[in-house]
Amino acid sequence: MTPLRLAVIIGSTREGRMGDTVARWFVDQAGRRDDMAVSVLDLADYDFPTSYPAEPTSSIRSFVREVGRAEAFAVVTPEYNHSFPASLKQAIDYAYDEWQAKPVGFVSYGCRSTGLHAVDQLRTVFTALHATTMRDVVGVDLLCGEPSPLHADQLCQDARVLLDELAWWGLALRDGRAARPYVS
Repeated sequence: MTPLRLAVIIGSTREGRMGDTVARWFVDQAGRRDDMAVSVLDLADYDFPTSYPAEPTSSIRSFVREVGRAEAFAVVTPEYNHSFPASLKQAIDYAYDEWQAKPVGFVSYGCRSTGLHAVDQLRTVFTALHATTMRDVVGVDLLCGEPSPLHADQLCQDARVLLDELAWWGLALRDGRAARPYVS
């Protein structure tokens, strides 16, 4: 069977962000599976314009092409002021049909809330784009300091559960799109 193409999207572009560290850890977890081919879409690597252009730029076209190729997504997002970053919303809005009938999971981080406020809002956004969001989330609390072995074990278990859900939904939706084009 062809491995599921999972794109891990790093949603923060701030200097000093934790998103790349959290994403590297999650990519390592996903990379242990034979049923997934993992790629990383780091929004900091795209030169997106500050305002929505009349015509897509090469960076926008490149990002949209990668979203179109992916069959499942894990969005790594911080929680800023009880929401997700504007850079992530901007990138999500550049693609449209490319999100449809594909599963989206969340790896969030924040202080105390583990980023769950951001995830709640992202669920609404992705539902409007006809994507299927996963129930389970990997949430990282940045105030925990050094994770205890129990904490680290729990995060690894959470990642396994999320990856299992993404694999199941990703394969089911891939088969569905192949049998019948999605109509929104």
